[in-house]
Amino acid sequence: MRDCDIKDITLADAGRARIEWADRDMPVLALIRKRFEKERPLEGVRIGACLHVTTETANLMRTLVAGGADVRLCASNPLSTQDDTAAALVRDYGVSVYAICGEDNETYYKHIDTVIDFKPQITMDDGGDVVGRIHEKRREALQNIIGGTEETTTGVIRLAAMAAANELAYPVIAVNDAKTKHFFDNRYGTGQSTLDGVIRLTNRLLAGRTLVVSGYGWCGKGLAMRAKGMGCKVVVCEVDATAALEAYMDGFEVMPREQAAKVADIWITVTGNLNVIDDVCFENMKDGAIICNSGHFNSEINIPWLEEQAIKKTTLKPLVDEYTMPDGRTIILLAEGRLVNLSGAEGHPANVMDMSFANHALCAEYLLDQAKNMQKKVYDVPEAIDEHIAQLKLEALGVHIDTLTPAQVEYMNSWQIGTV
Repeated sequence: MRDCDIKDITLADAGRARIEWADRDMPVLALIRKRFEKERPLEGVRIGACLHVTTETANLMRTLVAGGADVRLCASNPLSTQDDTAAALVRDYGVSVYAICGEDNETYYKHIDTVIDFKPQITMDDGGDVVGRIHEKRREALQNIIGGTEETTTGVIRLAAMAAANELAYPVIAVNDAKTKHFFDNRYGTGQSTLDGVIRLTNRLLAGRTLVVSGYGWCGKGLAMRAKGMGCKVVVCEVDATAALEAYMDGFEVMPREQAAKVADIWITVTGNLNVIDDVCFENMKDGAIICNSGHFNSEINIPWLEEQAIKKTTLKPLVDEYTMPDGRTIILLAEGRLVNLSGAEGHPANVMDMSFANHALCAEYLLDQAKNMQKKVYDVPEAIDEHIAQLKLEALGVHIDTLTPAQVEYMNSWQIGTV
């Protein structure tokens, strides 16, 4: 058995069944895995991954192993680990896993350090914690690393800041920014899985409720769209004028957070920023308002302020905490402010993660070939990889599309053909 630190290896049977179930809805990754098994493009490469330990991630790990990689995996969130999935990865799929659902911060970073101890040549991150740890405290690991990939908006923001400050020490490909990632994973995945997490934790009817969405990027768009479909009155809070205008033109109310706080029944943050729900919001909230986060870090909600100001905290059920304020109002916090779609539910559906993780697999292969020619900055996923994944997805779905005729190609490449 592989080296590991997981909850219980006897959960592996249940984990394997869930992994195989997810695999049925991940045909693109299955096609890549089949090719990897034949070509072994990652032979002997050490990959250190800090991702949500879910069934979908497990199928990415299987694909990397099929390509010949030696993989170590830790969690990118203390509450997102599926313990049975971790067990199956260790016992059945040749992956060393260091992740336990509910682990404290000390254990969380110990697990990250264990992955770094492995001297990875490629890092795979979801939020930038491995990259940040290496650059801040484990710089000796840099001598082994040729490049990395990053899964989410929050991580890309951190990496861009590092690159702008000339601190980023190796090239990283922003998987999050691939069309086959954010158009689908961020929009459809976050939209569905976030509401799934809220419903599982609260069992509240959404129809007729006022649901506030902070952030109208791709995650916010998907969330607002799905909430509207569930019968919610949706309010959007934004700091970007163009995004706010788009939300308004999409039919949603747009208002400042102080005003939104007065009407919110449920408030969900998806910004990747700090203190989005802050004191000015808490002070204006209705009694019984429910707040949660589907961005990456729980810093989107100013939980320290809430803990300090509340006169009472009651755990109503696992991952549902009620804070009683001095004036008697109560505020309900879900999943400790961590990702509600992964903590309260099972994260994004396999169908959309299929394309996200296909990007990671193919970008790892790309890095092995091209990293020596790349600068120490954040790169977009190569367009050819993005397009290939879209084509594979269409093929798997049995969908066929048109192709340009030679005359159409000539027309698109000419400036001489005008009005006729």
